[in-house]
Amino acid sequence: MGKTILKCQNLCKKIGKKQILKNVSFEIEEGDILGFIGPNGAGKTTTIKLILGLQKINSGDVIINGFDIKKNFAKAIENVGAIVENPDLYMYLTGYQNLILMKNIYKNVDKNRIDEVIKLVGLENRINDKVSKYSLGMRQRLGIAQAILHKPNILILDEPTNGLDPEGIKDIRELLKKLANNEKMAILISSHNLAELENFCNKICIIKNGCIVEENNITEIKKSNKLISSYIFEVDSAESINKTLEEKNEIIDNTHIRIYVDKADIPNVIKNIFNNNLLVYTIKEDELSLEDAFLKRTGGNIID
Repeated sequence: MGKTILKCQNLCKKIGKKQILKNVSFEIEEGDILGFIGPNGAGKTTTIKLILGLQKINSGDVIINGFDIKKNFAKAIENVGAIVENPDLYMYLTGYQNLILMKNIYKNVDKNRIDEVIKLVGLENRINDKVSKYSLGMRQRLGIAQAILHKPNILILDEPTNGLDPEGIKDIRELLKKLANNEKMAILISSHNLAELENFCNKICIIKNGCIVEENNITEIKKSNKLISSYIFEVDSAESINKTLEEKNEIIDNTHIRIYVDKADIPNVIKNIFNNNLLVYTIKEDELSLEDAFLKRTGGNIID
């Protein structure tokens, strides 16, 4: 196990008479990319604001790098980078000038670190252009550059790919993977783009009605929410094989069929197919997508 960077313990938040969060607990280790997902109004943004000290915690604890945010806010927050909603940028200044302004907030950030961050986010060729000329994806990368200027070991992002085109999403995905793998940075990312999270998160935390309903690595979450074992068979004729099977099945297309069967029974299925002079080319486990797992776990179809 790696070093725990962020630990939330029994976080509760009440606004007026409404209980927003109820004993929310999860943790992130160095190098983790944790996708924080839930339906509309589940409490994702509220949780992020409590972690960052932007809202008062009613009860529970946020521990960052061993420091309690309520007892030692300055030490807890000093190694945190974050973008909540949209990055704060001065549109009439260049990207480089924006980073110079941000540099003045931190200690021990020199020109070499600015150059290092510019290269890391891939803005070398456009850093001296005004931000007003940047695409949305470039602004997001500049925002991340600002957030990591002081070498934090945890990065918290709220909807970082919102509104981006596929190329912009790919750029952000590769950047976050680089930060986690090369810099050992812990990353907490809230997003509604579940198909994209599936491509680079190693852990998922699902929140519903202010409660954590599941926290695990992404593979286990997909397995635990798959109620029936099934496999995809690539065959010469799905229609012909359908007629020979006793097992429940579903034709996907002319050459692919989903068969609901346990792994131990696959040899018997193959034998039956061969005995009917039909062919099997490949077999792979039918994995649940993250979005399917999310919908099964939350019972909803609205993703914030």
